[in-house]
Amino acid sequence: MSPDFNSGMSEQRVDEWLGLVRRFLQILAARKKRQFSRRVSIGDLLTERGDNAAAYGFGEGTTMYDNVLVLGDVRVGRHTWIGPGCILDGSGGGLQIGDWCSISAGVQIYTHHTVNRSISLGEKPVDYAPTRIGNGVYIGPNSIVQMGVTLGDKAIIGANSFVNRDVPAGAKVFGCPARMREAAESPAGGVGCDHGAKPSRASAGSAD
Repeated sequence: MSPDFNSGMSEQRVDEWLGLVRRFLQILAARKKRQFSRRVSIGDLLTERGDNAAAYGFGEGTTMYDNVLVLGDVRVGRHTWIGPGCILDGSGGGLQIGDWCSISAGVQIYTHHTVNRSISLGEKPVDYAPTRIGNGVYIGPNSIVQMGVTLGDKAIIGANSFVNRDVPAGAKVFGCPARMREAAESPAGGVGCDHGAKPSRASAGSAD
């Protein structure tokens, strides 16, 4: 029998349950704040970032925020960090990301676009092409990687860049559209990031 939410008792019961849920989330939030030295979203209160990545079959030590959007065939290697608010689109032939990459907050990586379909009023199909990200690649915050692009190992993509062509291994590019600036002298290339979070048990030994 369904509860009568119009009765005073049912409303009281709902309020009691909501109070328990709020208290539970407050306790989790305090624990996560101690663990990561910052507040996190409700989704990240309930799941570990290492577990999020493992649920998609991503490699050992890879971590991913709860609010990352994963579409289609996406494969990620080991010890890669995927920041909050990213879009990983593997719907157009597959997206592959290597080991030890940093995919910063707000990055969007695509394997399709609907430009030709839109401007032709549906007469042309959606365009698809696989996208490949090598090992040790750093992609700065809010950058967009176009479909069909390959980023070579240890490439560095500056923040707010639009990458619509292949980037050689070790190259440093930024801008809209992104253009090569110089070769990276080291895997970090002077563009480092300290995510400041302790790894979960599921991702022990990895960058978070």
